[in-house]
Amino acid sequence: MLKSVSKPEIKTLPPGPKSKSIIEKDQELIMQSFARWYPFVAKRGYGVWLEDPDGNKYLDFNSGIGVNNTGHAHPKVIEAIKRQAELLLHYSLTDFLYETPVQLAEKLVKITPGTFPKKVFYTNSGAESIEAAIKVARGHFKGSRPYIIAFSGSFHGRTMGALSLTASKPVQRKGFSPLVPNVVHVPYPYCYRCPFRQKYPDCNMWCVDFIEEWVLKKYVPPEEVAAIAFEPIAGEGGYIVPPPDFFKRLKKLADKYGILLIDDEVQAGIGRTGKWFAIEHWGVEPDLIAIAKGIASGLPLGALVGKREIMDLPPGTHASTFGGNPVSCAAAIATLEVIEQERLLENAQKVGEHAMKRLNEMKEEIPSIGDVRGKGLMIGVELVKPDGSPNPELLKNTLDIAFKSGLLVIGSGLSTIRIAPPLVITREEMDVGLEILKASLKKALEQT
Repeated sequence: MLKSVSKPEIKTLPPGPKSKSIIEKDQELIMQSFARWYPFVAKRGYGVWLEDPDGNKYLDFNSGIGVNNTGHAHPKVIEAIKRQAELLLHYSLTDFLYETPVQLAEKLVKITPGTFPKKVFYTNSGAESIEAAIKVARGHFKGSRPYIIAFSGSFHGRTMGALSLTASKPVQRKGFSPLVPNVVHVPYPYCYRCPFRQKYPDCNMWCVDFIEEWVLKKYVPPEEVAAIAFEPIAGEGGYIVPPPDFFKRLKKLADKYGILLIDDEVQAGIGRTGKWFAIEHWGVEPDLIAIAKGIASGLPLGALVGKREIMDLPPGTHASTFGGNPVSCAAAIATLEVIEQERLLENAQKVGEHAMKRLNEMKEEIPSIGDVRGKGLMIGVELVKPDGSPNPELLKNTLDIAFKSGLLVIGSGLSTIRIAPPLVITREEMDVGLEILKASLKKALEQT
């Protein structure tokens, strides 16, 4: 157990010999279709701390890519998993019934935005939740609205339907065409690097008007658009936070033409930003909400929550053998209870505000920090060259040095440090990580 850890402990320069043995077997036996930031091998974890096979202890600033919101091995979640595993492991919700998915659905319809009646569909991942959203949106209109609008810079998954919405890096789509047709991409509101070369608020939200003036009035009939899919904060695209009035303007546009809003909360949801769902920061109620990652503290589970009148696919049109697995649902119920009982939404707000303050102070000291942005514990630190352009080499070197110093932090976008620790992190633990990050960045600048 790592309960007594208060700071990282690097005994052997990582990766150590035991880690290297696992890395070699991994490369031999597992398809290397994913890009890892550095060769960290996880053995065990507790709270915000992780240990590798060589006895090195690390502070976790990425939560297993936004999954371990309650920290690693939270006792209440572990107990719920054990209790359910002794009762029932699986019996396929698509053909039969059991109680835990119903209990979880009762919680999900309460915490998701909107007071209207809702229904839930269970999946196993974020990509599957997006796939379900695509089918529900198109199916609800019975094929009369085949188009979906998505945003460049956003990430929605790598299965073929989700990939058709994804547009954060060309490598994700390269070689897989033809993708699902009738998906139209428009620029995401990235104010630090506005794709329209304008300045907020003088732009008058041209990124929304562009959709109407140049998409719906030029080549995509609005009556054939089923939905607009978006991330409330662009994750893989660089932890980009839209301006305050963006989503209300987008909602107004969607309502004007009867277009549904698909809110991808896979990374930003379940308390990550200090609210149950990030879209709450903008006061907008989406029609469909895709959920995964943090919902079950590490067990595979996803969900699509939507207006009851829209979640109307007829029997036989969509299903999942493992979706709503009883053990995963039990873990999810415990996860939501921990977040409520331990006031982790409030902790994410307070520790996140403290981190933003520290990072902005760091920005004043280090010119290579071009932008600091985020909400709660979903924070991006964009690194730049002297001319203001992205600096991916500096990002890579900073992350590698931080890893060897005992901090697990990764990037997003072209050159943005992605800070997303477990929601149980304390202010003191955050300070430990930020000091390592600052020292790592300074050392990387010397070497870059």
